[in-house]
Amino acid sequence: MAECEAVTEQLMRRVYLGLREDNLDPQQVVALACELLDWFHCTGAILEVVERNPAEVSPAEMTALARRVLDDVGFDPGFDLAPERLATLRAALRIVARDLPTRGIEGEPEIDILEDWFPVGAGVRLADGERLNWGGPILPNMCDDPTMALTSLAILIQESLLEWTWQVWPVCPQHDLGVHGSERDGAAVWWCAGDDGHTLAPVGELARSLGRRRPK
Repeated sequence: MAECEAVTEQLMRRVYLGLREDNLDPQQVVALACELLDWFHCTGAILEVVERNPAEVSPAEMTALARRVLDDVGFDPGFDLAPERLATLRAALRIVARDLPTRGIEGEPEIDILEDWFPVGAGVRLADGERLNWGGPILPNMCDDPTMALTSLAILIQESLLEWTWQVWPVCPQHDLGVHGSERDGAAVWWCAGDDGHTLAPVGELARSLGRRRPK
């Protein structure tokens, strides 16, 4: 069974790369559909691929069918097949890192790929080696949108630091309340629930709102 799963996974990866690189092999789409059918996946797209003659399916149709097949089985390319996701996450970390000195944390943090998680996700490793991944890792599909990646990373860092130190951070100086990473109006912000709720600062601009000079 493990061998069959490995074959199916490899075929999904090949089909995804074929779509990504505009070099789709119809025979691999058919082979994938047959494997999935053997695993009792009977979606419309899978059945159509199996039942039709590949020679009579146009490249545009086969591309659409391949995308539907991957969607039907919930295939996710992770970080390795979609490296732009990791680039988005690293860019988000550079923004969040500008807020860490307000917590007394210096040095450049790094994205920490958690190979031992399933699915493979990402956490953060601080310059002193401390690993932050409380509450579960950042999943690859959370990095398709830069704002979601930034918000998710701010929340992960904040919750991990709370679990690690038992100290609330950041704190709104106006209401003396802990604020939280949140997406508001399409932006990642530190949100305070005081009064009717308000933005303390955009993520990455916390020092300015707390009256401290942001390190260069």
